[in-house]
Amino acid sequence: MSLNTEYPFTLPKGFVDDEGVIHREGVMRLATARDEIEPLRDNRVKDNEAYATVIVLARVVTELGTSGRVTTRTIERLFASDYRYLQDFYRVINFGDPSILENMEPGSPFPEEAAAVG
Repeated sequence: MSLNTEYPFTLPKGFVDDEGVIHREGVMRLATARDEIEPLRDNRVKDNEAYATVIVLARVVTELGTSGRVTTRTIERLFASDYRYLQDFYRVINFGDPSILENMEPGSPFPEEAAAVG
């Protein structure tokens, strides 16, 4: 038995880079404890707790089309629906049942119960 640590995704709308190119395909890796702990030391998180999610996503999204390195600026520039999609995707692969991805249409919204943590 092997553990899958990277999962491909397709954003609903896509990230638009500085040249106007739309990037929808990407890869997210499983998060480590460090990925969730390190952002708590960042001053941007001390000013706004919600920013921790931006930092975590920038750490675990390893590819986004041909846009190069994914940074917090990349995550900040996502459309709200794509940002929400990545949050749900993160919850599914790290805390839920990633096998639901096999039956989902790329970029489609997650069923509420699939993205819930609990």
